[in-house]
Amino acid sequence: MTDHYHSVHTHRVRFSDVDREGVVFYGTYVTYQDEAFNALLREISYDYDRIVDAGWGLRVVETEMTYHNGATAGDRLHGAIRVDAIGTSSIDTSCELRRAADGTVLATGSATRVAVDASGNETVRVPDAFRDAVVNFQDDPPEPV
Repeated sequence: MTDHYHSVHTHRVRFSDVDREGVVFYGTYVTYQDEAFNALLREISYDYDRIVDAGWGLRVVETEMTYHNGATAGDRLHGAIRVDAIGTSSIDTSCELRRAADGTVLATGSATRVAVDASGNETVRVPDAFRDAVVNFQDDPPEPV
């Protein structure tokens, strides 16, 4: 994995993930990116249950994916992710998906999530406890935090 990413998730491509041409359907890579983010939350001991219990939530407001190579059914993929920045109410991440067998980069992407109150109607400040958990996990802290 690229040095500043943390490998947090391994996924085996299911037959249902591939299209008629036998390669992973492009939109599925966004799901893999989201699975890597969820794995990151577990790694920093700040999963969605803890987020909801603390009275806030996260909404994806932007995502981007660049495709480099294709995966097929049965391939094992490694998802690696990092938090690039934590703004007042936003969290920017970048992700790299590689084939486990040979390390080939399949896709790279990014996502921006916004912290919202329990109703989901108002943005809120990303809690300090979450910021601290990310800083303590990553070798290269996000800028800004």
